[in-house]
Amino acid sequence: MADPIQQQSSVRNGLLAALAPEDWTRLEPHLEAIELPFDQIIHAADGPVAAVFFVETGMVSQLVTLEDGEQVEAGIAGPEGLVGLSIVYGSTHAITDARVQMEGTALRIDAAVFQAEMDRSAALRRQMLHYALAFHAQVTQTAACNGRHPVENRLARWMLITHDRAGADEFPMTHEFLSQMLGVRRPSVTVAAGMLQKAGLIRYARGRMTVIDRLGLEAAACECYHAVRHKFARLLGPGPAKVARQTS
Repeated sequence: MADPIQQQSSVRNGLLAALAPEDWTRLEPHLEAIELPFDQIIHAADGPVAAVFFVETGMVSQLVTLEDGEQVEAGIAGPEGLVGLSIVYGSTHAITDARVQMEGTALRIDAAVFQAEMDRSAALRRQMLHYALAFHAQVTQTAACNGRHPVENRLARWMLITHDRAGADEFPMTHEFLSQMLGVRRPSVTVAAGMLQKAGLIRYARGRMTVIDRLGLEAAACECYHAVRHKFARLLGPGPAKVARQTS
């Protein structure tokens, strides 16, 4: 039988890796490894949240759908976090769509089981609420960013966020995803991506994005990228806050 502590040390999700050993021991039997196919809807807005997903690789977007059918990304979860925050808050229904924007893997746990474990362990509930607060900080910073900063600076920021979670310098990136990330029309995305490419920071062709100059991209981004990373580190500590960057 595998040593639970050794198993926990191999987990790629930052929240699970940072759990107290006793909390991990209780959760581990209920975790199921699953694939996250590109474009899969994990849960739909106003629909039930049957399970919580601890992302190990890849990226899941929280999408807000407007009256005209347009979708705008409000937040991202990767290996530093989870999908299914409604359960942490004590609700059983989602407020946004959760869609896989970069294929990967996750550890799935039944929502009722996870809720019961949070009720049992104050330490587990506290950690999950800290993550929920960090995610809220990401969402609010995104709202401020979208309202005030130029498209090219916002695109540089989102390229960094995606690069952190991709595990490689090259990753899939569609015009649809870029427009959802930034809340702008595709022509604006084309212009902004062209500016970053002309500056030698990225290469974009046939739905693939390559980060060429990471430091240059950080310099081109607005302050929102580092502001959110600081808040994650303050609320979650160095483990979960850094896990996404360590995979790249």
